[in-house]
Amino acid sequence: MANAQEILHPGATAPSSSSTMVAATELRPWGSFTVLEDANGYKIKRIEVKPGHRLSLQMHHHRSEHWIVVCGTARVVCGDQELMLTSNQSTYVPQCTNHRLENPGVIPLILIEVQNGEYLGEDDIVRFQDDYARAK
Repeated sequence: MANAQEILHPGATAPSSSSTMVAATELRPWGSFTVLEDANGYKIKRIEVKPGHRLSLQMHHHRSEHWIVVCGTARVVCGDQELMLTSNQSTYVPQCTNHRLENPGVIPLILIEVQNGEYLGEDDIVRFQDDYARAK
């Protein structure tokens, strides 16, 4: 099992034959994400949300997500529930469930996201509301 240093610093371990370690960071208006591992049926990301920012209210047809807070505070909307998470707390977002992640704090929110599903492309997203005019 990988320790926290291996997850947060992907160069620390060698990829298995069935997965690819990827360390490319993609910038977004709300912060950034880095794909740490991408394999058949799952993907692991490090997500950083700037203080006072939030992701779109969205849904995915083909994947579920597990979010583990590493640093900061997360306000999570999942279906009709809203909860606050802090370091070492986690939540599960079922497939086809409206959800949103927000950083209400003053320091960056860092979390690990584990996606599971048959298709994990970035285009599997339906946005219902977006602070950055990306909703369709």
